[in-house]
This record gives sequence, structure tokens and C-alpha cells, in this order.
Amino acid sequence: MSAREAAKPDGRPAGQPLEGGWESDPDVELMLRARGGDHRAFRELFSKFSEPLLNFAYRFVGNRDRAEELVQDAFLQIYRARERYEPRARFATFLYRVTTNLCLNELRRFEYQGRIEPLEGTSDDGEEGGRELPDEHLPTADEHLMGRETADRIQKVLDRLPPNQKSALLLSRVEGLSYQEVADCLETSVSAVKSLIFRATQSLRQELEEFIS
Repeated sequence: MSAREAAKPDGRPAGQPLEGGWESDPDVELMLRARGGDHRAFRELFSKFSEPLLNFAYRFVGNRDRAEELVQDAFLQIYRARERYEPRARFATFLYRVTTNLCLNELRRFEYQGRIEPLEGTSDDGEEGGRELPDEHLPTADEHLMGRETADRIQKVLDRLPPNQKSALLLSRVEGLSYQEVADCLETSVSAVKSLIFRATQSLRQELEEFIS
């Protein structure tokens, strides 16, 4: 057996499974290669996850510039500590845990209420941005206004939620993590996560019912 066949890129003997049973996660393999000094592997992880993480952080703190900084901080923390990395979950779960902690710390440090940017964004000339649709499907002015008002109301409710409820809801309902993965991110139990999400959705439902009625 050659030296190439005898060891994985991260130094593990061939055939030795990853710790924690996550050997099937290709992102874990990339991170282990990065741990072993493969900078290209880390760039692949950044390319894959930077945009989803930016959207997540933006929904969390409501400020795109700060969200970009938080995502950069998350990757910088992971890169600096890469030699100590040990896989115990999917890499995505690990990455969202680091980013969630940074977002929670951000909310504790600053008050973002009233500084939330529009969810749909704006174009360079200041007009509201939006996706082009066929003429027959264009909403009326009233429908468009209702959609914007509903989106704004949802964002305002999210901003008033306790940080743990907000993070659990975003991680589960928006990012698609399982209850167990959300629990790992928040360092709590699955039952606690279900309770957080239940209370958050109740608040959203109540606010929207009052808004629509």
C-alpha cells in the first residue's frame, strides 16, 4: 500500500472513520483537510456557506454590513482554531453554532430595533427592488402594499422575540436544521428547542391575526 493510500489528507489512516460518526459529510472532510493545511479546502467551505450564513445573520441582526462582519468573524474564528477542530456533528451545524453565538452576542451588545433594513432591499436609485414577473401575474398596488406590510410586521415580531426564540425559529424554519441540530447550536435540549419554536410561532401567529383582522 502506498503512502497516499495509507492515509487520508488530514493524516488519518485510510479506513478510519471520523469521530462522532460523521464520515459521510463531505464538508467535514473538507474541514479536516483544512485542519491539515489544505487552504483550498477551506476556501471551498467559505464559498459554499458564506452566502447562506450572510442571509441568516442579516435576518438575525437586521443590518447587512454588520451581518457580513459577523460571518467573516465566524470563518476567521474557525480558521484560527482549525488545528483543534474535532468533528462531532455535521460541519454546517458547527458553523451555524459559531455564527449563532456571534449573533446572540451582537444582540446583547446593541439595540437594533428601528434599524432594520427592508426585506426586499432597494435598487441603486432608491426605488424598491423586486423580481420581474409576467404582466398577468403582477400584483395590484394594494396587494403589493399588503405583502410589504406583512413582511415588515413579521420582521418586527422577530425583532421583539427573545434571542433564543428568534435563533431557534430561524435555524429550524428558515435554515432547515433538525431539532437536534438546533439544540446543538444553542447548547440545549431538543425539548427546549421545541418549546422555543412553539412560543415563537405563537407570537408570530397572534401578531399576524391581529394585523389581518
